[in-house]
Amino acid sequence: MTTAIAPRAPRRPVARPVEGQEIVLAVVLGTLWAFLALTTDTFLTAGNLQSVLFAVAPVAVIGVGMTAVMVTAGIDVSVGSGVAVVAVIAARLVRDQGVPGYAAMLVAVLAGVLLGAVNGSLVAYGRVHPIVVTFGTLYVFRFVALQLFGSANVDNVPGTFGLLGGGREGLFLGVPVAWWLTVVIGAVVWFHMRHRVTGRHWYAVGGDASAARLAGIKVTRRQIGAYVLTGALVGVAACLMVGSGGTVQRNIGSGLELQVIAAVVIGGTSVLGGRGSVLGTLLGAILVGTVSSAVTLLGWPSQLANLFVGVFIIIAVGADLLRERRRSAL
Repeated sequence: MTTAIAPRAPRRPVARPVEGQEIVLAVVLGTLWAFLALTTDTFLTAGNLQSVLFAVAPVAVIGVGMTAVMVTAGIDVSVGSGVAVVAVIAARLVRDQGVPGYAAMLVAVLAGVLLGAVNGSLVAYGRVHPIVVTFGTLYVFRFVALQLFGSANVDNVPGTFGLLGGGREGLFLGVPVAWWLTVVIGAVVWFHMRHRVTGRHWYAVGGDASAARLAGIKVTRRQIGAYVLTGALVGVAACLMVGSGGTVQRNIGSGLELQVIAAVVIGGTSVLGGRGSVLGTLLGAILVGTVSSAVTLLGWPSQLANLFVGVFIIIAVGADLLRERRRSAL
């Protein structure tokens, strides 16, 4: 007499709290920090670390939204111009209209949402490649910002959003409030992307949009949602940048999109979509900020910072493409 053996239930995949790329980044950062601590007298001072974290906070905040966009196989190169539009609106509301800072920040976030909705709608409904759409809106948003600026910078902005500023008022437990805000935003979006159905849909859309559509996922809605999230975070980042001083310059946000995309790519988000993490993006932003600080402290030419970041991007993208080829070969 033989006894039937019931088949084992398949094991559920274990959700790892960190990915391999994040561990590699943490090791690289630790090594770089140890090197700078041994070779400079000022890197590990509280003032320098506070400056690094405050400087990278806008990049990291927008990078959180950009992670969602790139996971859906999209990209947004208009974020720098979006920051210019939102920053001048917020600064003029505070300076010219006497609007309280918190109300101006709310308007800034809503303005960012509107810009994100424009990008998302053009990408999702127009079926045009995201880089083409956002490259066009980069110039449109910059034109709008310059019209709002007029012929000069916006000077003497009172208050500079207080707690979000870079002075002593903007510190909590010795860490810039801007960075605490970045961590909270990152944690919320990280949880959403890993543990909520709509967050997992972003990965499905980026992995194969046609298959996701057949599976019943509302691809268009998810794509627009990712761009709207990025737009809202552009509004937050604009407030952080306005808070760094009493003047909003006409070139605010210029080149910011490259720093954001660099942080996201270095953080392990695939340029092909379907893979990426918020934690990796935050580490990537800190790495980019650390490299800039290191070049300054070591007295090297500032152009070397761009060289090092470029090398990191090439390595990250190369590793991503190599990983993709191996998966395709299986």
